Amino acid sequence: MATIDIHDLSGKKVGTLELADEVFGAINEDLLWEAVKHYRAGQRAGTHATKNKKLVSGAGKKLWKQKGTGRARVGSIRSPLWRHGGTVHGPQPRSYDYTFPRKKLLGALRSALAAKLADGKLIVVNAFDVKEPKTKQFREALDNLKVDKGALLVEVASHGNRNLGLSSRNLEGVELVTSSEVHPFHLLRYDRAIFSQPAIEKLQVSLKNLSSKRERKAGEGEKKTQKAARSPRTRTRKAAEVA
Repeated sequence: MATIDIHDLSGKKVGTLELADEVFGAINEDLLWEAVKHYRAGQRAGTHATKNKKLVSGAGKKLWKQKGTGRARVGSIRSPLWRHGGTVHGPQPRSYDYTFPRKKLLGALRSALAAKLADGKLIVVNAFDVKEPKTKQFREALDNLKVDKGALLVEVASHGNRNLGLSSRNLEGVELVTSSEVHPFHLLRYDRAIFSQPAIEKLQVSLKNLSSKRERKAGEGEKKTQKAARSPRTRTRKAAEVA
């Protein structure tokens, strides 16, 4: 079981935290790609639109009679064949969001956390103890933690740390999310991920419990398969097939 150091906002080590292998274990890059693709698809506005024959301006009167003029037949000035006519099969407003299995999303979150830990870009602080909503003071705290690029701050939603939100919102490349809202896209987007100790403990317990349920169900399925293979009826049927 891996461990990680816990620091305070002054950069001083104040303890260690054990990390579960079920959460901070293997890295599935394919699953990370799928999770990021799903997140970015959901962020698309989808407000693109073109005018079809019904929407473009112009009268709907038939320009000349159908036969006898020697010209090509035409029913309206708004025909797609004409300049300023309607667009055929053009893009219309739509949502690019699609369903993504929750188990795959949680698996991608475990992989993202494991990747941050492997790269040495995961930081845990005992608490975001911000006494005053001062951006300059919080920037100094990040410098103490050796954060010189973008950073993702993860705090527990129930703590309601208003000073933290006010101190970090004007810093470029810094984003604050709650432990229940953190997404693999956030972890991969920023160079460093800074968790408060309660936030990472809560997230680790949730991911570990879900991982244990999955492994337990898989084990039960294997036992049922083995039991069915050992049953007398199955052996009799196999013997009859051989005979």
